[in-house]
Amino acid sequence: MTATFRIANISDIDSLIELMREYYAFDRLPFDESHARAALQGILTDDSLGQLWLIHDDGQTVGYLVLTWGYSLEFMGRDAFLDELYIRASHRRRGVGSKALAFAEEICHSFGIRALHLEVERENHGAQTCYRKAGFEDHGRYLMTKLISR
Repeated sequence: MTATFRIANISDIDSLIELMREYYAFDRLPFDESHARAALQGILTDDSLGQLWLIHDDGQTVGYLVLTWGYSLEFMGRDAFLDELYIRASHRRRGVGSKALAFAEEICHSFGIRALHLEVERENHGAQTCYRKAGFEDHGRYLMTKLISR
């Protein structure tokens, strides 16, 4: 396993759309390509929102990782959200996810981020195991969301 990470740029949008389509199908999330392109363009052109990396293994693009920035009084400073982490099925259970989490933690440390959050589907026990091994804890809270229309 030779997972490496490369910060994505605007020329990677088509590859990212393909990966997002796979990820959203895996998690049974609705996918709208035009909205996905707009969201990608936003984060790829404005570092104040966060950053996105492509994950490569043995010379192949096998996934992506998105960190978004925030601020929390509870955690006393800057925090980040691991918004999306996707690894193609062919490269799961090979240490790529663990390496991606360690990479995300290094990035957070370098940015002075005090807490890293993520969400995981309740049925995705494999990912939950990986996250727990990396030190993530379930705080017994529910992530609740209200969509704000434009």
